Amino acid sequence: MALLLKNAHVIDPQVGINEVCEILIRDGKIVEVGHDLEMAKGIERDLGGKVVVPGLVDMHVHLRDPGQEYKEDIESGTRAAAHGGFTDICCMPNTNPIIDTGAVVEYVRSKAAAVGKCCVHVSGACTAGEKGEALSEMGDMVAHGAVMFTDDGRGVQSAGMMRRVMDYAAQFGKAVSSHCQDESLVGKGQINEGVVSTRLGLLGWPATGEEIQIARDIEISALTGCSIHIQHLSSAHGLDLVRRGKADGVKVTCEVTPHHMFLTEECIGDDYNTNFKVNPPLRTAADAEAVIAGVVDGTVDCIVTDHAPHAAHEKAREFELAPFGMTGIETSVGCVVGNLVNTGKITWERMVELMSVNPRRILGIDRVAIEAGSRADLTVIDPNLKWTVTEEEFESKAQNSGFIGCELTGRATDVYVGGYATMEDGKITEEPIHL
Repeated sequence: MALLLKNAHVIDPQVGINEVCEILIRDGKIVEVGHDLEMAKGIERDLGGKVVVPGLVDMHVHLRDPGQEYKEDIESGTRAAAHGGFTDICCMPNTNPIIDTGAVVEYVRSKAAAVGKCCVHVSGACTAGEKGEALSEMGDMVAHGAVMFTDDGRGVQSAGMMRRVMDYAAQFGKAVSSHCQDESLVGKGQINEGVVSTRLGLLGWPATGEEIQIARDIEISALTGCSIHIQHLSSAHGLDLVRRGKADGVKVTCEVTPHHMFLTEECIGDDYNTNFKVNPPLRTAADAEAVIAGVVDGTVDCIVTDHAPHAAHEKAREFELAPFGMTGIETSVGCVVGNLVNTGKITWERMVELMSVNPRRILGIDRVAIEAGSRADLTVIDPNLKWTVTEEEFESKAQNSGFIGCELTGRATDVYVGGYATMEDGKITEEPIHL
C-alpha cells in the first residue's frame, strides 16, 4: 500500500527537519521526504495546518491485563493510546499474575499483536511477585522480549535486593525503572504531606519518602553500572538529585507526568475527589514549577502518563479506600502542546525528544525517524485545536481523569503504525494493522 501525506509541517530533530513538505510511504516504510513528490497509485492525505512527528511513545502505562480486565484490557488500552496519539507504549508488570516470567511476557505480546492498536512493549518485574524477596525470571523474560525491569506500583524496598536486580539487569543490557517509595516513611499516606493534608485530615505522604530512594538508586547505579530510570518524579529536590547524578556521570534518566506538572495538591478540595489521588501524590505548586523547569532545561528525559485506569466503583469509595492513579494517555498531548509548546516554554523539537526519541533510546527499541528507510510510525497533531475533556470521548474503559472539564489546546488527529492508520481524523480505525 502506498500513502502520500501532503502539506504537513514535518518536525524531527533527529534528521534536522522543520518544514512543510511531503512524506511518501510504501509497504510500511518511508520512501521519501521532500517536495512535489509523485505517487502512481495509492492514498493521498492533505494535512495542511497540522504537525507530523515521529510516532509518540508512552513508556509508563498500566494495561491491567492479565487479571484486571474490568479496569482496562490490551484492546481498550491500545485504542486509548492511539486516540491519544501514541504509536508505542510500554506496559507495567503489576498485573495479576505479575509479569515476572517469560510466559506472561509472551501472553501480553501475543495478545497485543492480535488486537492492539499500537505497538506494546513489556516491562518485567524486578522481583518474583513484586514481593522484593527473590529475583524474577529476568533472563527468561528478556528471551521473550521484555525491554525493561521494574517493580512499579510498590518499588524494591531493600537496597541489597536492588543491587542484585541491577547487577543482573546490567548483564542483559536492560535499564531498571524505579518506583521510588520508601514504605517505612510513606506508611499509609494518602496525599502530599503539608498544608492540604492537614486541612483535609488525610494522612501525609512526604516527598522525602520518594527522594530517599531516588538518592539510593542513583548510588546503586553508580556502583553497578546499570542504567537507572526514575519513574514519575514529582518533587523539586528529587529533580536536583537526578541533576546531580547526571553531572557525576551516573547513567540516570527520569520521567515526569502531565499531572505532576499541571495539577497540584490544591486541586484536592472539600469534595475529596479521588481522581486526584495518585502515587506519588500531587505536590506543591513550587514542586510543579520545578518539574516544568527540569523539562525545559533538559534534566527530564521523558514525559509519560502513568495511565492508571480504575473502575468507577473503585474510585467512588472513601478517599482513604480508593486506589491510587488516574488515566492520562488520551489527554497527554493536549496538556503538553497547550501548556508547554504553544506557550514557548519548549520547542516542538524538545517535545519530540521527550515523547519519542528518548523513550525509544531508554527502552532500547528501534529508532524511528522521518527519513527514507525508517518504519512509518507517525503522529499527526493539530496544534490549535481547542477541546474540552469529557468522559464520553474516552476510548479507555476508565474515566478517572484529573483533567475532566479542562479545556486543552492541541490534539492528535491521525496516527500511523507501520504505514497503517490506527486513527484518522480523530476516530480509531477498525481495520487490522500489521504490528
